[in-house]
Amino acid sequence: MKLTSDSETLAENKVLILYILNNLNKPISNNGLFKLVLSIQDMNYFYFQQFLLDLLNEKYIIGYVNDGETLYKITQAGINTLELTNDLLPGILKLQIENTLHGEVQEVQNLKYAISEFMAKDENHFIVTCKIIENNLSIFEIKLPADSIEQAKTISQKWENNYTEIFPIIMELLTRKED
Repeated sequence: MKLTSDSETLAENKVLILYILNNLNKPISNNGLFKLVLSIQDMNYFYFQQFLLDLLNEKYIIGYVNDGETLYKITQAGINTLELTNDLLPGILKLQIENTLHGEVQEVQNLKYAISEFMAKDENHFIVTCKIIENNLSIFEIKLPADSIEQAKTISQKWENNYTEIFPIIMELLTRKED
């Protein structure tokens, strides 16, 4: 899909996001929402982010930070817009969404996953933030120094790929009783 494709396709993707948010019982993280959208329709991550930004700017959804993570939910304006544009989504797609939501929502909302990001302090020093998210809440966060962008990328990648091995070691070290 090209972002410059016809306006009906762009509108349909925005309505898809509104439809999903309207059918959820609680706010959802960016990552969780993207996984739900992907399970229903193939969508480029950057296009997804642009659609979210458009919906935020139009005040059809709101995003708020809870425990360091942005969560999204539909607004009344979004619900009103969805009622007017609901027919843009084919019935078969709505059925697929409802079937997917039934099985995926619990999995996505109760999902436990790791994320990381890094920010430059200057051109040779970075701060890497590693987190574990569970039930849309940050349950663990640690900030680490890195002396190069390569080291920052390595730390981020190792955290995201191996957090299930790293986290228990950290917890054991922090909760071990001193003799």
